[in-house]
Amino acid sequence: MTDGGSRVSGRSAQVRHGRLKKSHPVAAFLRLVGVVVAVGVLSTACVGAYATADVLASSKPQVHLAVLPGRTAVPVPKAPEGQSVGEVNMLVIGTDTRSGQGVYANPGETAASAGSGNNDVNILLHISRDHKSISVVSFPRDLEIPIPSCPTASGGQSYSSSKAMLNTALSRGGDEAHGLSCAVLTIEQLTGLTIPYAAAVTFSGTSAISTAVGGVTVCLATPIVDDNVIPALDLQAGEQTLVGPTALSFLRSRHGVGDGSDLGRISNQQVFMSSLARQLVSSKTLANPFKLYGIAKAATENMTTSDTLNAQSLLGMFQAVQTVGLSNMVFLQYPVGTDPENVNRVVPNTYAAQQLNQALVQDTPLQLTGTTGDGAQDASPSTPATTPATPATSPATPSSGAPTTPATTGSAPTATLPPSVTGQTAAQQTCSKKNG
Repeated sequence: MTDGGSRVSGRSAQVRHGRLKKSHPVAAFLRLVGVVVAVGVLSTACVGAYATADVLASSKPQVHLAVLPGRTAVPVPKAPEGQSVGEVNMLVIGTDTRSGQGVYANPGETAASAGSGNNDVNILLHISRDHKSISVVSFPRDLEIPIPSCPTASGGQSYSSSKAMLNTALSRGGDEAHGLSCAVLTIEQLTGLTIPYAAAVTFSGTSAISTAVGGVTVCLATPIVDDNVIPALDLQAGEQTLVGPTALSFLRSRHGVGDGSDLGRISNQQVFMSSLARQLVSSKTLANPFKLYGIAKAATENMTTSDTLNAQSLLGMFQAVQTVGLSNMVFLQYPVGTDPENVNRVVPNTYAAQQLNQALVQDTPLQLTGTTGDGAQDASPSTPATTPATPATSPATPSSGAPTTPATTGSAPTATLPPSVTGQTAAQQTCSKKNG
């Protein structure tokens, strides 16, 4: 995609940017996993009726998502009892609001972001129609892209921007509900997808969920030290189990990982999310309805969701997730390069973004060929940078406008993304690191 008339080459995608004064919030994918898994299991358990109703009653008022001009709302697939939904596109945003977040008792911190706040974490969850692959795409908060006109809390429309930071979308709605809808419209316009599901989560949710899970064990290749988060981090290299506020600080940290930019923070978050996915699969968490109930309860108390998310749709998502192996769950960063007009911001890497967008719209499984990103490294130097879910194919060439697909008989087509796209699979064990 071209932003501001500029084409960004793949070579410029590996850049440092955005050393801002404040650290911002955490990726919220773990909360989604908790809700989907918990509601699905509890719905089939003997306490399912009560637990599901209680979990849903804990959530905030739901949001009806707007539709981009020229588009017609697509009916959301329904999941009859015992069956799963089809393709799923869901946007999960993390708001940096300090309002009602007890950890920020200092008036200066509260004033830094109040009300609905900014959508400083933006994660797209894509579950394929055949339920054989999952793509989890993180969009940098500093990404400069067009933002459409959005419905506002006052009943009017916000102004559109030909180029603005992605994390301003939430504040344009006037409240969290309309802001969530605006964030969805922005990502729909960027990717070409229709996104019928959405959720917004807070700092408190991250802390509560990590506690309910029992902590997440991550690998640190270097010590992680950051005094710019609350509580401050001082973690030694090696395996560390992160719980509560410490997990929140780890996921919010920029100065402690990579080169101090938001791009390094994204790859650090992917270390956490992939570790969480492996932990949920390998442990008995998925078979423990009482523990899952605690996870779901903690999540929904700190979450605003679209009105398309209910017990039926969540159960369908849970059933879909169950069929996806760890090697077919891909975490990646939306491909970007330095904004030629501002070195502290990024714009889409035109070629790589087109490849990714087309693969998502066509519901094609993704295969990575790039590195794990600036804030992470493979746990074993001898292990390949990525663990492809299917047999390797040659990277797409710039002369082709469509994702590369292998011709292997009997294997599902995959989109081989350019090396400028960073990320990892859930099966790949990685460690967080600090450069320098």
